[in-house]
Amino acid sequence: MATTLASKPFTLWGGDAHLNTKQTFEKHASLEKNGEKYMTQMDFVNAIAPEDEDYRKIPREQFALLFRIADRSRTGLVNHHDFHYFQSLLSKADADYEIAFRFFEPGPDGKVDYHKFRELYDKYKSSDAIPFNWDCNWASLYIGEKKSRHSMTYHQFGQMLRGLQGERIRQAFHYFDKDGDGYIEPREFQRIIIETAKHKLSDNLLENLHTLCDLSPGAKISYSDVRAFHNVCREMDVIDRIVQNACTKSHDGKISKEDFLNESALTTRFSLFSPMEVDILFHFAGINSDATSAARLGLDDFSRVMDPAWEEPLEAQIRGVAAIHKLKEKTTESGNFLTQILESVHHFALGAVAGGIGATVVYPIDLVKTRMQNQRSAVVGQLMYKNSLDCFRKVIRNEGAIGLYSGLGPQLIGVAPEKAIKLTVNDLVRGKAMDDNGNIALRMEILAGGMAGACQVVFTNPLEIVKIRLQIQGELSKTSDVPRRSAAWIVRNLGLLGLYKGASACLLRDIPFSAIYFPTYAHLKKDYFGERPGKTLSIPQLLIAGAIAGMPAAYLTTPADVIKTRLQAESRKGQTHYKNIHHAATTIVREEGFKALFKGGPARILRSSPQFGCTLAAYEFLQRLLPMPGSTAHSESALQISAAGEEDRKKSHVPSLPYLRSKNALKMILDLDENFGRRAMTIPQGIRLPGVAGAPTPQ
Repeated sequence: MATTLASKPFTLWGGDAHLNTKQTFEKHASLEKNGEKYMTQMDFVNAIAPEDEDYRKIPREQFALLFRIADRSRTGLVNHHDFHYFQSLLSKADADYEIAFRFFEPGPDGKVDYHKFRELYDKYKSSDAIPFNWDCNWASLYIGEKKSRHSMTYHQFGQMLRGLQGERIRQAFHYFDKDGDGYIEPREFQRIIIETAKHKLSDNLLENLHTLCDLSPGAKISYSDVRAFHNVCREMDVIDRIVQNACTKSHDGKISKEDFLNESALTTRFSLFSPMEVDILFHFAGINSDATSAARLGLDDFSRVMDPAWEEPLEAQIRGVAAIHKLKEKTTESGNFLTQILESVHHFALGAVAGGIGATVVYPIDLVKTRMQNQRSAVVGQLMYKNSLDCFRKVIRNEGAIGLYSGLGPQLIGVAPEKAIKLTVNDLVRGKAMDDNGNIALRMEILAGGMAGACQVVFTNPLEIVKIRLQIQGELSKTSDVPRRSAAWIVRNLGLLGLYKGASACLLRDIPFSAIYFPTYAHLKKDYFGERPGKTLSIPQLLIAGAIAGMPAAYLTTPADVIKTRLQAESRKGQTHYKNIHHAATTIVREEGFKALFKGGPARILRSSPQFGCTLAAYEFLQRLLPMPGSTAHSESALQISAAGEEDRKKSHVPSLPYLRSKNALKMILDLDENFGRRAMTIPQGIRLPGVAGAPTPQ
């Protein structure tokens, strides 16, 4: 028995449904006849399909198919009662199936006659569609054998529609499988899916359908592949829920096939997805990723498959960084010199504050590291410290807690230009090396880091030599009558050339350190923590990324740091005086062994790793907190806000319920044929609908 129409008003837009329906009708009805208003087909489309909705998957003109349901008198016009009847259909919970059922004109008994169904089907289907045999065994299960066809009730019709797409795909595969070997060409598979499910799938998925053959040993596609793909498409809503849950639980917002299957087992009662179906899902979701990253995918990747309305992100989001640097180049060309100077000063100021924070946090560790590296184990009586912990304890006991901060003053003075120039040069070189998509080659990342490390030596070397001598004199004051010297005295005593003693060793340390550190830090943020335009990392994530990146950089450059310390430290009586890098390296290895080159290595990791983590985390936080108007940071922030605003606008836009239900009803009808109704659609005279042929004048 056919489902009856609703007998009470429904809320479609809020408030009284009858009033809203009347207002909508009065707004769009353009014809008046014998004192009564009427809607033309175009008026009807304007009423149920507003122009500001998304019509990329189902063209707006195709909504005119639904006019047939509202036009109960078949005059080519719809009065207020007809429109209210259609809106009542839309208000039902099963509106999509109900409207599809009404399209085929059920009789007084509430059933759709098979012959009437075939008549309308043949009239509205496209002439070049893949043939479908209604005399097949599948169809006979719903409508009876050829000699004993029967009419379909509403529920029978709805169930037939639900299984129709699968049968269409089966028959289409058989149609193209001419030699009966169970395989078809990728282009044939692509045509099958486009004709049967184009209105339900994203453009990205449709464009890459031919790549399904990549999962098979040969270059063809089997029926198993086709059925598995169809099952994935049918279960998109379940897949969406599983992916959302699994990604939420993942530490990096990405999941593997195993994660998906585990979450699927928790979400569904039965094993809903076969291994082939999971392979297909991950294949299409990761089609734009490299082989390594495709093993773990995030929500953005799966959206390419699950969301029919998915499209490439805004150009501003993809090419954000590149666009910013292009803008900066244009500013340079226009001669806005003052703005560039102010921006550089702003960067230096933020780098100075961030560097001071990082240096202060780890300075006691740096002092212990320096004293351990300067300890000469080859000289009798010079082995003052057994290890880093013993050194720490003895400094506290002999010099007090303040002794751990010996030389901090010059460090804070020098760290401002040092960190500022390092961060600025790295950002500058990376920006110049980026392509139009905001990507940068690994070799250019290493070059940018290396250049940043080389430039900082101008400030680092004088700072280091003064700091080292201040740090070491604390241990001398307890064992001899050597007076404590101030930083100013050390600078005057060394002179300009003396301040750059050991500069070559400083270069040997700082260039590889930065060449290792900055690319590692960038890739940890991007590949592990998932940083991207529109998504910024938290302070703990920045700290962790900076600390991890500092570990290999610090330890691998320890030999250069030991040599630099020995060259810059003032030699005591009886100690070897080092002439240059080669002499220092060979002497240390000969007198103290190869392990001596890694003295203070653990302390250096404990110092450099958290220091750079704190410095870069503070620097990025300050850039977000205090962006300079017109600067790179400010432009990027504004760009992300703009992109996020556009995304929020899309998310906040709630389509009207009539439009959504009309769209869902059309999806059901289009399961019969992707171009259903386009060649036979009728339009009243004088009314033009894009892409649709004209029609006779209504009576």
